[in-house]
Amino acid sequence: MASVEVSLKEMMAGVEGSLGAAVVDYTSGMALGTLGGGKDLDLTVAAAGNTDVIRAKVRTMEQLGLNRRIEDILITLDSQYHLIRLVTGRTGNGLFLYLVLDKARSNLAMARHQLKRVEEAIEI
Repeated sequence: MASVEVSLKEMMAGVEGSLGAAVVDYTSGMALGTLGGGKDLDLTVAAAGNTDVIRAKVRTMEQLGLNRRIEDILITLDSQYHLIRLVTGRTGNGLFLYLVLDKARSNLAMARHQLKRVEEAIEI
C-alpha cells in the first residue's frame, strides 16, 4: 500500500516525459497532493477543472443508462497528454490520479500501465 506522496513519486518517475501529477478528490475538487507542474501548469487549477470533466462524464453515463466503470480519460493537446484515472476500491472511492505528459517524450501505453499500478497500490 502506498501513500499519496509515494504514489505521486511513482507516477512522475515511472513515466518518461512526466510534467506533473496529482491525486485529487473529485467530490470536492481538492488536490490531496501534487508533484511537478510549474508556472505554465498549475496542478491545483487543473485538479479542480478536471473534477468537472469527471462529473460531466459520470452524469452523461447515468443519463445514457450505462452501468460501466470509467477506467481513464485522455485529453490530447498539441504538445501534451492529460491522463485521468479514477481510483477504485474501498480506500480510493471518489479519487482520481492525474498525470500530465510531454507528448513528444512519453509513451502513452506505458503511462496508462503505470497509472493502473499506482491506482492498485494507493491507500488513503
